[in-house]
Amino acid sequence: MPTSSRGVTVAWLDARDVLIVKSEGANAGLGEKGSSSSTGGVTPVWDETMRRLEVWWDEVGRREGVHWDDVESATPSDTAPIVIATGFVATSSEGVPTTLKRSGSDYSATIFAKLTQSSRVTMWKNTDGVYTADPRRVPEAFSIASLKYDEAMELAYFGAQVLHPSAMVPCIDSNIPVYVRNIFNPEFAGTVIQGRCASLTDVNKDGKVVNWRSKKGVIPIKGITSVDRVSLLTLEGASVIGGAEVAERFMGSMADAGIDVLMVTQASSESSITVVVPENQGKRALDALRNTFELELSRSNVNAISLTDIPMAIIAIVGEGMAMNSGVSASFMSSLAKANVNIRVIAQGSSERQVAVVVEAKDVSRALRSAHMAFTLSSTMVSVAVLGGTGKLGTALIRQLNKQKENLAKNLKIGVCVNAIASSTKMRLGENGACLATSNPDELLLGDAQDLDMDALTAALEADVNPHRVIIDCTNCDDVANYYEKWMSSGVNVISPGRVAGSGPLERYNAIRDAQRANSVDWQYESSVGSALPILTTLRDLMQTGDEVQLLRGCLSGTMAYIFSTMNEETSFSQAVRQAMEQDFTENDVRDDLTGSDVASKIVILARELGMDISVDDVEVESLIPEEVRNKQYSGTKDEINDTILEDLKVMDAPMLKRWKEAVDNNLLLRYKFVIDVINGKCRCNLEAVPNTDTLYRLRNNENLVAFETSRYTTSPLIVKGAAAGPELAAAGMFADLLRLGRAFSTFQT
Repeated sequence: MPTSSRGVTVAWLDARDVLIVKSEGANAGLGEKGSSSSTGGVTPVWDETMRRLEVWWDEVGRREGVHWDDVESATPSDTAPIVIATGFVATSSEGVPTTLKRSGSDYSATIFAKLTQSSRVTMWKNTDGVYTADPRRVPEAFSIASLKYDEAMELAYFGAQVLHPSAMVPCIDSNIPVYVRNIFNPEFAGTVIQGRCASLTDVNKDGKVVNWRSKKGVIPIKGITSVDRVSLLTLEGASVIGGAEVAERFMGSMADAGIDVLMVTQASSESSITVVVPENQGKRALDALRNTFELELSRSNVNAISLTDIPMAIIAIVGEGMAMNSGVSASFMSSLAKANVNIRVIAQGSSERQVAVVVEAKDVSRALRSAHMAFTLSSTMVSVAVLGGTGKLGTALIRQLNKQKENLAKNLKIGVCVNAIASSTKMRLGENGACLATSNPDELLLGDAQDLDMDALTAALEADVNPHRVIIDCTNCDDVANYYEKWMSSGVNVISPGRVAGSGPLERYNAIRDAQRANSVDWQYESSVGSALPILTTLRDLMQTGDEVQLLRGCLSGTMAYIFSTMNEETSFSQAVRQAMEQDFTENDVRDDLTGSDVASKIVILARELGMDISVDDVEVESLIPEEVRNKQYSGTKDEINDTILEDLKVMDAPMLKRWKEAVDNNLLLRYKFVIDVINGKCRCNLEAVPNTDTLYRLRNNENLVAFETSRYTTSPLIVKGAAAGPELAAAGMFADLLRLGRAFSTFQT
């Protein structure tokens, strides 16, 4: 009686002495896990196998102490005996030793489970059960607690790597639960596969269709999977022949050539058919179809027969909950559209347990992640690249993102992954799109950080498999703005607090807009006008609800508001400018504020939203500094340059004080005012002395104010007013833009 080193009774069973199989075809066998192209061919000869097993049990089993009689006579304290059977091997009906081919070991386990009427089968793998998606492609994937046999077979057929569909058949016949567990993590429960899905007849008895989103907490699908390396074979324009004959001859040619047809779609006219076949069988399938329709091709009764020449793949969602639940396919398709993934073929199984599409192979990972998020199988993850990440704006934004990270994940189910950060000279990219540790952005760009390369950065953005990609441009640089069109054409969303893109050359602006619309991406730039104030949002809401905007007026410069709220007889113009600079209210070059060019850029952005095709040169602008200061080339450190500019500005103290006194003597206040006259197509910004009846009279500190005069707001304008200067407020505006995108991404999963 053989025993193990722990005293457990053990017997050895050579499956070749017991398991008799018959093969259907020369290459019969299960095939690889995750391969749908070979799903059977080797089947047990059950009666003969059972007879042989009974003989083995009576002879060898009794001799080795593992017979049923030995088990029944054992006491509760005895350890149950173990029978170890060889997997993968068998004997053919002709008596020749054979194998069950690849994945045959799983098949051996389920065959012997049925033969011995086992209570369960446990398959020890190197993963924590069956996952919602391939974790190598979808990092957010997780183990599924339970599956029905039908769901597991659909997942396996469409590429799930853990199980082969045919390996489960013996357990289905005997209703034996299959447990998939991790040999390296035995404490984890893994996945249990048991029970059958309800038939369509039973599901349809209720007759009530409900949108899946209305069932809070109930997800209609169990997993998302893929089949790589497939090709599309299409026959077009065979209406002359007749639909029924075309389909019969088409599928007959595939069968005769031994082609594994994975999916079939047919045009409603029945004149065109497309099938999906394994890539390595594509050429053979094409030749077979051309031979079948050779005569029709020569007579032009068939327009064309073609085979795709680019790598393709199948993406499938699987779950029993799809039946009688509306909106599942819509959520799936919308998620792919948002990820900029083009669908070539669509098919739904008659069981209503799966919907499959064919996409280009290069888009598979992005499609899987997008679909996974769409059904709340994982939180919405947003990949973010921050340009100008070490400047005042970028640093403030990253600080706010880090502070709110847990809140975003908990309350909004949004994760923000900063996987690229750049300064004006250096950049750091997360390896394979991995998130960067952003607690200290400056340190990231030291050491082995690479030189800034916009083309390399763009390539990394395009390669990122996350469907939700955002680049935040804090640079206000023309060279960077030139990349917007390319980024959007690649499905990347853009947030730009700077104004060079929104107010730059009209031709570039229109090209960016066209790319945005053509690729269903967003360009958010609310913070470019009023920091965190909802100025652009308010304007768009008015216009989209049919209101006619006639005039915009107010103040768009927090710097100017502060200067003229602070300046008096004790505080000179140049001193007020210095204080604004010390509080980080000004642009990097304070002359952008004082010349009015910053306000002019904001005016152009607003005017273009109103449909006015204008440029900065079309705005009447009053500069508050002399031309020699405006055009002077300064050198030195930033502090040295600022000190020199402030020294040069002292020449304006006397004239500004004079204007201030004249205004005060007349009960007026100086304000730097802008006006967009939509009706007359005129735009201007200048320093005005305003009366106490003007909305700008009570403007304080670093506030902005925009008054909307519209066809609805006739007796009193709609006013948006608030603090709008400094990096923290600008960063809050960018953060709000990012959250708008995050919520838009999440609409596909709520």
